[in-house]
Amino acid sequence: MTPAPDGPRIGFFSRLLEQAPAADRYRFAIEQIAQAEACGFASAWVAQHHFGEHEGGLPSPFVLLAAAAERTSRIALATGVVTLPIDDPLRAAEDASVLDALSGGRVQLGVASGGTPSSFAPFGRAADRRREIFADHFAVFRDALSGRGIRGTDARIYPAGGDLDRRIWQATFSVDGGVRAGRDGDGLLLSRTQPRPGGQDLPLHDLQLPIIEAYREALPEGAPFRVLASRTAVVVDEENRTRVLELAERGLRELAEGMLGVDTAGLGIDEVARLTDTHVGTPDEVAASLAADRAIAASTDVSFQVHSIDAPHEITLRSLELLATEVAPRLGYVTGPAAFDALGAAHLTHGKATA
Repeated sequence: MTPAPDGPRIGFFSRLLEQAPAADRYRFAIEQIAQAEACGFASAWVAQHHFGEHEGGLPSPFVLLAAAAERTSRIALATGVVTLPIDDPLRAAEDASVLDALSGGRVQLGVASGGTPSSFAPFGRAADRRREIFADHFAVFRDALSGRGIRGTDARIYPAGGDLDRRIWQATFSVDGGVRAGRDGDGLLLSRTQPRPGGQDLPLHDLQLPIIEAYREALPEGAPFRVLASRTAVVVDEENRTRVLELAERGLRELAEGMLGVDTAGLGIDEVARLTDTHVGTPDEVAASLAADRAIAASTDVSFQVHSIDAPHEITLRSLELLATEVAPRLGYVTGPAAFDALGAAHLTHGKATA
């Protein structure tokens, strides 16, 4: 499988999990998005989570991204992801359209059928019907954005969605999900880590390359190939290496034991980082580990988040700078005006990438 042309564009991703009150979390996120733009990141993605502050700190991504739009001018503003089985799809489409108008057409829309199971009941949804609800809500969402009548009526959203329906990305862990995103002509979002079948010790690209290939094969003729691989990466100066590994201990061990089912007793933090697909250390170390990830090489975009490392705000800001100035040039990742322009037109590019 050949790499995406010219290397992947880099993006920033946040779940807003700093150990701080909500107002500070939101201020930090906006400052981090502004820093990402200044460093040449093509996109900024924010996650949506409801109820409680430990899994994610933001129930309303469009509100925060609207604030970020006022601080930025080029970086794409993206949802990673809107949980459509929970949200009202018509209101989500309206919010996306308003944000796109405010930001000058910079919105990218990540969606998924997931969400914390306990979040469904308060919204009057049944978690065991999430896929069925997602299919219904996704159809309404797409119809609204594309300017078609909504639920059999003549109603059209205002402002109109323009080509927002062509800037949708679907998140998945599975080959079937890759096929679905491809058939729909949408972009594909891949996770920073995922469970290994049978508890096998496999590199993440062994799981994700088949998803990318299934997505590619399912794309309609002429549909653009758009794949974003999310990754955890914290890049630090040498003097902060010990500190950031200490900060990584709790979160990475919880991730390994909770999501991956790995008993981390007796394992050093470097091994836990490897098992959780976490890239942490100096620019040399992070560049070397990222270079081995063949799923990134097969993607058009790669987004970086600090989670599940409890990185304070200043470490995140410095990591963004080092990713853009030290790591990206070594690996051929695309930054700056070329990245902004390419992502802005990615949904207009015709033809599949070659396998």
